[in-house]
Amino acid sequence: MSAALPPETSPQHTNSMAITLQIVSIVLYTFIAFLCIGLPIAVMPGYVHNQLGFSAVVAGLVIGSQYLATLFSRPVAGRICDTIGTKRAIVYGLAGIAISGVLTVLAVLLETFAGISLSILVIARVILGGSQGLVGVGTISWCIGQVGAEHTARSISWNGIASYGAIAIGAPLGVVMVNTLGFVSLGLVLTVLAAGALLLIRNKPPVPVVRGERMAFWSVFGRVAPYGLGLTLSSIGYGTLTTFITLYYVSRGWEGAAWCLTVFGVCFIVARLFFINAITRFGGYRSAIVCMSVETVGLVLLWLSPNTTVALIGAGFAGFGLSLVYPAIGVEAIKQVPNSSRGAGLGAYAVFFDLALAIAGPLMGAIALGMGYDWIFFFAALLSILALGLTVLLSRRPAVDTRL
Repeated sequence: MSAALPPETSPQHTNSMAITLQIVSIVLYTFIAFLCIGLPIAVMPGYVHNQLGFSAVVAGLVIGSQYLATLFSRPVAGRICDTIGTKRAIVYGLAGIAISGVLTVLAVLLETFAGISLSILVIARVILGGSQGLVGVGTISWCIGQVGAEHTARSISWNGIASYGAIAIGAPLGVVMVNTLGFVSLGLVLTVLAAGALLLIRNKPPVPVVRGERMAFWSVFGRVAPYGLGLTLSSIGYGTLTTFITLYYVSRGWEGAAWCLTVFGVCFIVARLFFINAITRFGGYRSAIVCMSVETVGLVLLWLSPNTTVALIGAGFAGFGLSLVYPAIGVEAIKQVPNSSRGAGLGAYAVFFDLALAIAGPLMGAIALGMGYDWIFFFAALLSILALGLTVLLSRRPAVDTRL
């Protein structure tokens, strides 16, 4: 009977803690990468809109270009992980972040030439987005290779804690840095953090590459697509919040927009820490359905919020709700591919999250331009409801493990 118990509830508590520590030692690189992503996230739209003088749609496109680059980098990241190793993918990603930091400094120095500065910023964001894809797929794949496929949910969950925790810290810290040291400080810190991480990872032993048949990326993509679509629909709310919360606050005459991102991140982390075993206990579909419902409530509160207090509560609900969506649906999606193509599976699944973030910028920017910033959260909530319905339909399909 004890053999049927999940690892988290087994008597081998010491072994479970050791597994968690192994995962944390790897997702540390996710934390560093997403700290670099979080630092400019609350100030970049305002910089493009106010300092460079471009519209809200252009500001959304600048942010969206990063997520689009992440989307297109996923197949490459998956192939690198499956063929030459997960550590190599992370190293390439960290190097890209350092280059992005240097370009950000150059863009600020050329601020008086708005068009050139914007072009360099877009290139920097594209490189940063590609680096995000490499580090994201690389760390999760490394974790699973290190601790075993039975700990997939835990690996994905801790990786999410690292990423959203870094954004929760980075967003307000970026605002403070820009207010005290100027926008150029962001580029400098990105370069230093990435260089430090490259030194740290240098002597860390990699996991062996899994041998076996490699599926074509588009074959993998087809297998995970039904699950990924639900992830896309439910994640547009996150893209909307991170891209436009600053301009939303400005449109209401409020201050403290970065704290919305902090509240979102804190609630996300708390939910994962306290409910990290929910996927094992209740299953991926049930966990996702409950979380999507909570996320929808949060987005509705942001849409209708009469003051910053309600907006913060809405951000908290959205963060709490989105917490287990990615790993819950991800566990079901990764079952559809063989272990030898795990990196491709993780990359294909992550494409749908990137797609949500790439769509959110220009789509919600256009809605804000035509209807006002309030309505972006209404449409994000509507898409979350569609994701909920799709997940219910998927949960009623016969449970078939199609791994080779």
